[in-house]
Amino acid sequence: MVAYDITEIAGGFAFPEGPVYLRDGSVLVTEVAGGALRRVRPDGAVELVASLGGGVNGAAIGPDGKVYICNNGGSVFHEHGGLLLTGTETEEFNQGENYSGGRFERVDLATGRAEVLFRQAGEIRLSAPNDLVFDSTGGFWATDTGKTRARDRDRAGVLYAEPVPGATGKYLLSERIFPVNGANGIGLSPDESTLYVAETHTARLCSWDLSGPGKVLPRTTHRPLRGKVLNALTDGSSFDSLAVDSEGNIAVATIGARGGITVFDPAGRIVEFIATGDPLTTNLCFGGADLRTAYLTCAASGRLISLQWPVPGLALPFGA
Repeated sequence: MVAYDITEIAGGFAFPEGPVYLRDGSVLVTEVAGGALRRVRPDGAVELVASLGGGVNGAAIGPDGKVYICNNGGSVFHEHGGLLLTGTETEEFNQGENYSGGRFERVDLATGRAEVLFRQAGEIRLSAPNDLVFDSTGGFWATDTGKTRARDRDRAGVLYAEPVPGATGKYLLSERIFPVNGANGIGLSPDESTLYVAETHTARLCSWDLSGPGKVLPRTTHRPLRGKVLNALTDGSSFDSLAVDSEGNIAVATIGARGGITVFDPAGRIVEFIATGDPLTTNLCFGGADLRTAYLTCAASGRLISLQWPVPGLALPFGA
């Protein structure tokens, strides 16, 4: 475990997720429990961008400068010891009576206007979209974690939204990998030849080779779309979202008794673990002039924090 100097930027969020660094130095934060998208100014001031309802999760800036949102439809939460936790005191399910259906949305930062892009991928109903990442062509990969109920949970996977030629802001959404066991965090290698997905329930970090935008190279097994398992934690932790740095390391938000960030090299070896003191550390992004500031969401305690990363983060195609 490596000790880092942690700075609290803002607090009071209702289960924060999806941090996105903007060029003006502010950071967008989603609220899974609050159903909102907020902006945190460099001085720590917090502003409401849009109220979306449901469960606002992963976010990313698209080629049109708008914010693309994963909405998991809403989840179940309870308070315990001053922390906001998922599920109830006795159950770990996350689909309750407030569930409004999974969807992808897009928000105009200038006006706060929101629109629903997708509730389905072809004939497949979206369950709980969780995280997304754009590639350099303007398409985006995304995960659908699936909702969990008291006795069963959805089977879902990985999606790709392909830009429609000649139609700005239009996409065709389709499922590209199925099934994935609780697909959560998603990212691309610096050369965009490898797709990474963190599985929540298994705490596995998996990878797929790509032959081009939205194209998965089949493996030579009887299940050609099964990913390669780079590593799996066995200490009872679970995985949430992830980010990739400029050296290709994969930083995975890790939830459980020792919440923090587990950093893997491209081969899947653990480089280090960064403790945050929050058991539900959900996501991170890179920002600052040199992309060496990591912004982390600590969902149980409702905080946005930052720390200095050893190397620059990976510059996203349409982000900072």
